[in-house]
Amino acid sequence: MSRVAILLALYNGARHLGAQLDSFANQIGVDWSLLVSDDGSRDKGPQMVRDFAKGSAVTLIDGPRRGYAANFLHLIAAVGPDAPAVALSDQDDVWLPQKLARGLAAMEGKPGPVLYCARTRVVGPELQERGLSPVWPRPFGFANALVQNVAAGNTIMLNRAALDLAQEAIRRMQGAASGDIVVHDWWLYQLVSGSGGLVVHDPVPVLLYRQHAGNLIGDNRGVVAKLRRLGMVLSGSFQDWNGRNIKAMQAAGDLLTPDARAVLARFAALRQGNVLDRLLGLGRSGIYRQTVTGQATLWFSALIGRI
Repeated sequence: MSRVAILLALYNGARHLGAQLDSFANQIGVDWSLLVSDDGSRDKGPQMVRDFAKGSAVTLIDGPRRGYAANFLHLIAAVGPDAPAVALSDQDDVWLPQKLARGLAAMEGKPGPVLYCARTRVVGPELQERGLSPVWPRPFGFANALVQNVAAGNTIMLNRAALDLAQEAIRRMQGAASGDIVVHDWWLYQLVSGSGGLVVHDPVPVLLYRQHAGNLIGDNRGVVAKLRRLGMVLSGSFQDWNGRNIKAMQAAGDLLTPDARAVLARFAALRQGNVLDRLLGLGRSGIYRQTVTGQATLWFSALIGRI
């Protein structure tokens, strides 16, 4: 497996797009193609893609214009049957030269759906070093995926079985459920882990994750990020996101394993109960977050009825 289709969601990304495209060209040992979905850009980003396409296997399509999550689902649905693997790409990062090769090697020979993700080097607007993304201490799985996204979308790669799974789930979500996707990477983590697939996390950073004023979702490290997550619990945003994720997973139906469907049903039920039902239900559900602080926040959300 040495071929991969890169899926890039584009929207007014011209400022940093050139460095990202150059990093594709610098990938080592991989035969790649590029599919770009432009979601209505008003800058020169689409023209930069057209210029980059000269001499490269690049396709530019129109996006659905319903936000970045829908744009990534649009890309996943648009990939043809011949791609053995796909790699999701933001428009403002810089990939390290071995990024694609490491992902393909990690997925090689593994049966069933595989989602690969990795650590990143967090950098500032001009690529100044800020630190590394976290190493997660607990196993990846559906009981974690229901309440926490730990698969960084800008590092995600899918093998063909995972891509087929995602495309089938997208077909089943035609209509209201597709609008319930909070973020595409969280949905993919839930879907692949819930189907019995394998989630592989690479402890080696594979890209420079650029932080700037235009980030839709930024760095999740530090005290400020923890306070932001607590604010989401108190405001009801976390509760709303959980409800939307549940609806999206219910739309997947029998694509999930019986065990995953049972966990999903328990989680949906406990959210409707009184405080005692919520706390007992959470304890019995097996649902967890990765850190002590995160787990405490989860219990707090159940206590105040914001889970």
